Amino acid sequence: MVHHTSDIGLSGQSDEAVFSWAIQHNALIITFDEDFADGRSFPARQHHGIVRLRVWPTTTEETQQALDRLFREVSDDELNGALVIVGPSRIRVRLRPT
Repeated sequence: MVHHTSDIGLSGQSDEAVFSWAIQHNALIITFDEDFADGRSFPARQHHGIVRLRVWPTTTEETQQALDRLFREVSDDELNGALVIVGPSRIRVRLRPT
């Protein structure tokens, strides 16, 4: 199931509030917001996964293509607890050591 922040009452809320909701609901965060890539604020292994989309332009078509690549190339197990950066030509999976 996919939720937009506006669907769950988090529109305009802080990144920390979105992060907390995602942890409570075992949800993967998919975002264009580069702040979520900060491992000091959002430590790996403390969440179900964060996907930072770095596609341009941020059209529906480009976003859909990036997500299709992500879910084709990265398994659920790899996503869990990881920061995943999806760029125009490559996908990086970062999982900091415990």
